[in-house]
Amino acid sequence: MTARPTGSLGTARGTALYLGAILGPGVLALPGLAAAAAGPAAIVAWVALLLLSVPVAATFAEFAARRPDAGGVATFTRAAFGDRAAAVCGWWFFSVIPVGSSSAALVGAAYIADAAGLGHGAVIAIAAVLLATAFGANHIGLRLSGGAQLVLMGLLTALLAAACVAALPHFDPANLTPFAPMGVPGVLSAAAVLFYAFSGWEAASHLSGEFRDPARQLRRVTALALAVVAVVYLALATATSGVLGAAAGTSVTPLTDLLAYAFGPAAAPLTAVCAALLSLGAMNTFIAGASRLGAALARDGAMPAPLAKGHEPGRTPHRSLLLLAALSAIAFTGCTALGLGLDQQMRATSAVLAAVTVLACAAAVRLLTGRARRWALFSTACTALFGTVLGWYLLLPLVIAGLALGYLRLRRGPRVAPPGPVDPVPVEA
Repeated sequence: MTARPTGSLGTARGTALYLGAILGPGVLALPGLAAAAAGPAAIVAWVALLLLSVPVAATFAEFAARRPDAGGVATFTRAAFGDRAAAVCGWWFFSVIPVGSSSAALVGAAYIADAAGLGHGAVIAIAAVLLATAFGANHIGLRLSGGAQLVLMGLLTALLAAACVAALPHFDPANLTPFAPMGVPGVLSAAAVLFYAFSGWEAASHLSGEFRDPARQLRRVTALALAVVAVVYLALATATSGVLGAAAGTSVTPLTDLLAYAFGPAAAPLTAVCAALLSLGAMNTFIAGASRLGAALARDGAMPAPLAKGHEPGRTPHRSLLLLAALSAIAFTGCTALGLGLDQQMRATSAVLAAVTVLACAAAVRLLTGRARRWALFSTACTALFGTVLGWYLLLPLVIAGLALGYLRLRRGPRVAPPGPVDPVPVEA
């Protein structure tokens, strides 16, 4: 199905927004955390999750190209399982963005404050500024947001490439032995930690209606984003283990250590710049996607009707964006007041996003056929398996699902009819 070219996104800006969803701020700390969990064998976990990303990304691209809509994963889920499942899926994604945005802002702020020698109070203030900047860019519109993302991702990729290239001459094979000091359990633990870094394909699906030619562009954008993500993540994982060695598992700022080979004392401020780019990039894409999802959910009766204004492609859903900003402010203030750490916030975000991915891929299993269906089945099973290691955090999707279903029961009055179902056309690619 080919949509009218009403959106404003081209391939370059679209790829930048997709990269912003995947190359989040977790990349600043996750290479070190994975190395601490599995030693050099963390590279195996990186490769495994990259391989999982291929069918997951392909599944979302196939769906989004057929049915470009701000509802994204909720639209896919409705086609397979009906309104209730779509509401649950939509509420999952919309509800987790405030927490995810808070953690992203705090990661960037911590690196910036560290480079400037500032304390905890400055971290909170800088994080608030980063949040406000991301929401401000989306309020102005997706054209500015996409253009800013293109610049941010270009600078970010250049910095990460500089870190890996400068560290390469210091690679020592001896640092890769013993390769798996913690055995298979260590690799599984590393995979659980790294899951946060590979969430994001579902976020970008909500922007599908904003492309000028979704049917043609989405597959290309997904392939480009996958290629960049694979190169960046594998280069960082290899450099972290092969250059830093045992220190990789104990360093709080492994990216700063790698950049030091190229820039010496300037590595800390450069890492701060990188942290700001990563944080803003991730927040930019997730906020853009979630605000459009909120409007689409309201259009379909799963959220209050006034939020539906602006759900059309090419428009900014200001009411949904305002609600998202308010919820993000509450989440940010609450997490700060309760002293919830980044690890807790990231795991909570991962648990809900894993639920979103499982349900959306299960919808693909029901609607697609041939090779696409087999890939979707593989994605569903593997994501569900990875999700089990998140433990009690999986209660969060259950609570949110209960709230969504409760709202549907209490809702009164007519609603705008949602789009028709996606036809289960056989697919062999």
